[in-house]
Amino acid sequence: MTATAVIDLNADLGEGFGDWSMGDDAAMLEVVTTANIACGGHAGDGSTMRAACRAAAARGVAITAHVAYPDLQGFGRRFLEIAPDDLTDQVVVQVGALQAMARAEGTSVRGVKPHGALYNALARHEAQAGAVVQALGELDGLPLVAAPGAVVVPAAEAAGLPVALEGFADRAYLPDGTLTPRTRPGAVLTDPEAVSAQALSIATEGGVRAADGTWVDLPVRSLCLHGDTPGAVELARAVRARLEEAGVTLQAAL
Repeated sequence: MTATAVIDLNADLGEGFGDWSMGDDAAMLEVVTTANIACGGHAGDGSTMRAACRAAAARGVAITAHVAYPDLQGFGRRFLEIAPDDLTDQVVVQVGALQAMARAEGTSVRGVKPHGALYNALARHEAQAGAVVQALGELDGLPLVAAPGAVVVPAAEAAGLPVALEGFADRAYLPDGTLTPRTRPGAVLTDPEAVSAQALSIATEGGVRAADGTWVDLPVRSLCLHGDTPGAVELARAVRARLEEAGVTLQAAL
């Protein structure tokens, strides 16, 4: 076990739109150290962004922009063959909107975490990775949250952008270090014991076991807890309790 383990707990919040809402943001904000706030791509509008920023600021929780493909209907979980220039513009527009709302609520956006299919695409799609890096450069060099091994990571680092690597407490891993597709059984972990054990393993041992027993190295600074996972609040509380009992320091990565 790492003697001085420090980890960020982040959750995807503000994923409503108009009168429709998802998850218990208020409860999750009592647990996490970073809120990834939806900013109009897969979810979110002006009112939900402002409310999420206000709530995060009141609790001293860091904010990242949860950017996505422009796909409200598909909740950003469908890959889009979007032109790189259009993707750059989407990221700039979405982050810019959240920055404005954060500023109005006396806080700021510390970084950018892509959502869903875009997050997955940045693991392998060099053109889209370049488009996102271009956008972050235009946004005064905002840091990026990404998965270890994703092609966007060296592209961002080459552009001089800070990168915070991220692991997942509530998702199963494949032996190659990628997430098990949601279409497969067991891809999403919903048992508090399993989720908190995986979180502790990542935070203190730097990795997890894949379903076949293969050890997967995950040298990450942040752990994601999905706000839309069944029993998300219970899972988040179990993770935080397990980490604190083990002496892990919880601190925003950005």
